[in-house]
Amino acid sequence: MALFQITPEEQVELDKALYDALTPLASAVRSRTPGLPEDRMWEADPREVTLSVLAAWKVVDTEVKRLTAIAADTAGSYGASYEQMGAVWGITRQGARKKWPGAVDRGATTAAPAGGTLELCGGTAELTPEPSSGGWRWTGEGADGTHGAADPGSWYATKEEAAAHAGAFLKEHAPNRA
Repeated sequence: MALFQITPEEQVELDKALYDALTPLASAVRSRTPGLPEDRMWEADPREVTLSVLAAWKVVDTEVKRLTAIAADTAGSYGASYEQMGAVWGITRQGARKKWPGAVDRGATTAAPAGGTLELCGGTAELTPEPSSGGWRWTGEGADGTHGAADPGSWYATKEEAAAHAGAFLKEHAPNRA
């Protein structure tokens, strides 16, 4: 069973990126606790501060599980087996089937890939297969009401690539973007 591992340097970068992403969320959680003005919210009782950080990690954990399930469903839609997904995750085929029930559709072998909806940063985007090219396109509306789409005449090789471009658009048109 091949396990995907990262280097120590990649681990350091991942930790930094996660902490950088967590800080605003932990600050938002902490700012909801009354008693201190926002500019002094980290000066509270250390127990309360660390519980705010723990609460933020719980939000991240829930989101990672949701995104992992989406990735498993996508892998299954491209023909990955539970055995392959389990190998990547470091679990058995049965463990993968239990973790992501329905990710592998045994009945669909030649059906056209289904599109999907991406909801991110308060906006939505529709991902659609492009039968003439065999690729994918996207259209969306950001949280600020801006409409966008893949460039006319262009397409993306995979559903994930289209989703990444749509996600970048939705992030760009999120509310309170600094």
